[in-house]
Amino acid sequence: MVQGATPLGRTLAVAESLTGGLVAAAITAVPGASAVFRGSVTAYATEAKASVLGVDPDLLARVGAVDPEVARQMAVGVRRLFGAELGLATTGVAGPAEQDGKPVGLVYIACAFGDFAPVAMELRLDGDREQIRARTVVRTLSLALSTFGH
Repeated sequence: MVQGATPLGRTLAVAESLTGGLVAAAITAVPGASAVFRGSVTAYATEAKASVLGVDPDLLARVGAVDPEVARQMAVGVRRLFGAELGLATTGVAGPAEQDGKPVGLVYIACAFGDFAPVAMELRLDGDREQIRARTVVRTLSLALSTFGH
């Protein structure tokens, strides 16, 4: 993925919650990632989403951390924080139990790119905690690829 983006001069940054750094790890596992990857934030705690990424605290208080608008704001925040062309975000419930009334397997991934409105996608994933996290990584990287036009 990263090598294909390099000739285009694209840069990206990642804000992660339920994936806990797995998206960044997958990106940086590719030789040459430093040409495009600006950095990441693992905002696992709800408060970190507000204080580090700039997610609206009132939104978090109202809907919790697992929400499409939270994911969009995370993507915008990490993009701004690192000066990247593309910001990606993950938030959701990997389990083993529901969170704030949201079921295990409910995940939102988002991207903020260029002058376009940030986009969030809802995923309903089956499996155990590790499977949900791994599938979220794959879907997030696929979103990045499709956003970059590959």
